[in-house]
Amino acid sequence: MLELLEKVVMTTIGVAAITQKKAEELVVEMKERYKLSEDEGKQLVDRIQTMAKENRDKVREMAEVEVKKVVERLGLVPVDELEQLKKRVQELEARLNG
Repeated sequence: MLELLEKVVMTTIGVAAITQKKAEELVVEMKERYKLSEDEGKQLVDRIQTMAKENRDKVREMAEVEVKKVVERLGLVPVDELEQLKKRVQELEARLNG
């Protein structure tokens, strides 16, 4: 039954957007409605938070990959590479002027 409730919760509110407070409020409501024990309620909150964190991490990783692809497609140079080039140019200028 706990797994069924978990699935209902996930599809209803969206795992990536749930906060700790919202999860706890939802579990209080579920405990009352479905007569969950304190331990079952705590387990549900923990599982919801774990899934939410995993999903946020996956979304962040996917976004980073996509941003890198766009940067490469546009031919943009990362800041660290630009700084290395600036330093190299300064070194060459110093040699020429020295």
